[in-house]
Amino acid sequence: MSKFNRRSFLKSSLAAGALAATSRSRLFAAEAPRRGANEKIRIAVIGFNGQGGSHIRQYAGMDDVEIVALCDVDRDVWPKGLKPIEEKGKPTPKCFQDMRRVFDDKTIDAVSIATPNHWHALAAIWAMQSGKDVYVEKPVSHNVLEGRRMVEAARKYQRICQTGTQIRSNPGSIEAIQYVREGKIGKLLVARGLCYKRRDSIGLCGGPQEPPPNMDYDLWSGPAPLKPPHRKTDRGTVHYHWHWFWDYGNGDLGNQGIHQMDVARWGIGADRLPDNVIAFGGRLGYKDDGETPNTEIAFMEYGDVLLIFETRGLPTPNYRGAMVGNVFHGTEGSVVLTSYSRGAAFDKDGKKIRNFDGGGNHHRNFIDAVRSRKYTDLKADILEGHLSSALCHLANISYLRGTDVPFSSQHKAFGDNKEAYETFERTMEHLKENKVPMDGETYRLGKKLIVDAANERFVGDEKANALLTREYREPFVVPNQV
Repeated sequence: MSKFNRRSFLKSSLAAGALAATSRSRLFAAEAPRRGANEKIRIAVIGFNGQGGSHIRQYAGMDDVEIVALCDVDRDVWPKGLKPIEEKGKPTPKCFQDMRRVFDDKTIDAVSIATPNHWHALAAIWAMQSGKDVYVEKPVSHNVLEGRRMVEAARKYQRICQTGTQIRSNPGSIEAIQYVREGKIGKLLVARGLCYKRRDSIGLCGGPQEPPPNMDYDLWSGPAPLKPPHRKTDRGTVHYHWHWFWDYGNGDLGNQGIHQMDVARWGIGADRLPDNVIAFGGRLGYKDDGETPNTEIAFMEYGDVLLIFETRGLPTPNYRGAMVGNVFHGTEGSVVLTSYSRGAAFDKDGKKIRNFDGGGNHHRNFIDAVRSRKYTDLKADILEGHLSSALCHLANISYLRGTDVPFSSQHKAFGDNKEAYETFERTMEHLKENKVPMDGETYRLGKKLIVDAANERFVGDEKANALLTREYREPFVVPNQV
């Protein structure tokens, strides 16, 4: 490990010096020139070994957009990003390892960010400070405070900032949510989000690992602590398994689940954080290097409407036909969304009475708003992304502030809420079906936290409030004030 430490900390020192020399000039950089109606939007994609690849394909297919730069800390993935652009016969963009070089380029109008979660906020804020519009993947933040700073930056610098929750641009989902909010299923009682997505063990790596040789690991770590990976770092997994570590990711609740969490809040029509939150779960069914729960159930109250979110990483049957989707329970019926763009409405007797279907183009919506200069034209403005991402963070904070309790224990954590207990019992049956040992074993029962929605803080729990942000590593610091 001495090899890792010498190399990485030398890079860290050099990076800090380089940023100190350039950050003030970028902070006060002149606004990038806006393009006319017949000019192409010049865009850069940052991070493209995963979801960023779809960003590249979307923009490469637009006649009024030119991808002029690609940025990824891993040089080995550059050919993968260039290929779809070359196949379209488009000009070959520049490639960078350091996103700061992208922000320094005044000719770039916009950036599309698909880095790991811990980089989303700082990359977006730096981009907006340098005069660029931003499309940023979900969750928009790694913690609650970051999301609020992103909203503030977008408004202060008058930037267009789209959240990558693409369900918001799909006509089928838009119609379904309108159906719920117009009271077509009666009074809404429960908005349920489902992330039933199998996640197998990532194994045990046996100790600290070396990052891939062509990855600038100091830049990859960015705002997070600079420490060696404690997971397998082969080429097939290094760019994904970070999701299951608190320093970088937010578990599957903040990975896949943020999409369905956003839809649940959308259906409620809530433009604020909830009244309270409590979660339970654990990393159950196997032992591996991962830290985040693979089973996590969260309950949040918005007045008399209950938001329930179920994350299941072990094999499971569907719920009402949905695996990764949403179910809205009303007094006169229900709406079930079984995909990003498809669903149906049912009456009180379970008879289907209407279908919803139709997909859209979220990246196109972003480009159109870049041209109109109206953030209200966005289907998923950064404020929407912040609020929905924050719900995932609140649930995780409840989980982290919880205590380990025996499966056999009796508790009254959910008060007299029948829906919560029904969900709890179904989860216990699910774990039994997966042969999760329960005798003498424990799960994490989160702490019920009261939320001051207006100030986006918890009431009477400073340890929980400390988790609304993080300790940042210089010089990669999300500012307290933009």
